[in-house]
Amino acid sequence: MVGKREVKYIQSLCQKKHRAEERLFIVEGEKAVEELIQSDWSIRQLYAAADWIAAHASLNIPVLEASAEQLQQMSGLRTARSVIALVEMPDQPALPLQPDGFTLVLDHLQDPGNMGTLLRIADWFGVQTIIASESCVDLYNPKVIQSSMGSFLRVQVHYTDLTDWLKQYKSPILGAVLTGTSVYEASPREKAALIIGNEGQGIGQNLLSLIQEPVSIPRLGHAESLNAAVATGILLSYLKRK
Repeated sequence: MVGKREVKYIQSLCQKKHRAEERLFIVEGEKAVEELIQSDWSIRQLYAAADWIAAHASLNIPVLEASAEQLQQMSGLRTARSVIALVEMPDQPALPLQPDGFTLVLDHLQDPGNMGTLLRIADWFGVQTIIASESCVDLYNPKVIQSSMGSFLRVQVHYTDLTDWLKQYKSPILGAVLTGTSVYEASPREKAALIIGNEGQGIGQNLLSLIQEPVSIPRLGHAESLNAAVATGILLSYLKRK
């Protein structure tokens, strides 16, 4: 069984500071953990309910049984799942200056749910690289990992100064703005960077001048704005169409 000290240690990994110090993060939920097990990421430890352990008896990974109360205490979510994995952060590959294919560029994205959903959207459309500003929410935030539904395993996220990176980028730079060219009229792209701005403030002033092709989603109703992840899905569906 899991001791109190271990529960407290797992709890600490819900904070970015402790994740960075320990180079560890947590993955919660049956689907995400099963994808993780099939990947080449290093799992330090699994904590699971007795039923989950019984159903996965053939696994060659250390598993400790935890009560529902302990799982809830360890969880970074409102409602704990039946299994939690303690995972080692992989070594970060070098920052790609000219990534292959389409690249998402995220400016000051703060909502972990949005970040995780954007990872899923990128994964769906075959976008393998995300370049994020240093002020964006941490990739290993438990809510980001949970809402990505396993897509964090397949999409590389790099944090850097976006101004410096975009100045070196040689393919077209698109930006999602309210006054851009309608995405319905935009040509599909094999290689480009698409900047998505902050949930409330949009793309920062320091990046607006670097946008070569502003694009927008025409508004037909009266909503003030679209969720960042929803807007990204719509834009990619047109920009990456065959």
